[in-house]
Amino acid sequence: MPLHWTIDSRLQIFVATCDGNVDLAEVNEMLDAMVGANGLRYRKLFDGTNGDTQMSSIDMLGIGVRMRALQDGIQDHGPLAIVLPDDRYAMMSRVLGILAAAKRPMRVFTDAGKARKWLDSPAIRATLPSFEAPEVSA
Repeated sequence: MPLHWTIDSRLQIFVATCDGNVDLAEVNEMLDAMVGANGLRYRKLFDGTNGDTQMSSIDMLGIGVRMRALQDGIQDHGPLAIVLPDDRYAMMSRVLGILAAAKRPMRVFTDAGKARKWLDSPAIRATLPSFEAPEVSA
């Protein structure tokens, strides 16, 4: 399966990475998992650096419409960092436009490390409802 994700409720983060050809069923499965884990308010990192897709523009638009529907009625959307190589930006532009409609911090990156650093920054973490950083033992 080319789409992998982890959900960390303690750190309030959802991380998805693509490694190969992602299809519509996998994206819908990922969205189902996010909703099932109540992760819509979490920080989200979607790393499409090593991903590809053969989905049609209609499929891509359908994903955007589903994601927009998930946003309706949710006030506290978690921050979203999307990592894409420059050559994939045009393919994702419709979905990105739909995602940008939500009132939340959102940025597109070309480097996953910089995206994660942004999501881990105190300013972004402060946007999460009742977030408490886990204690670090010495």
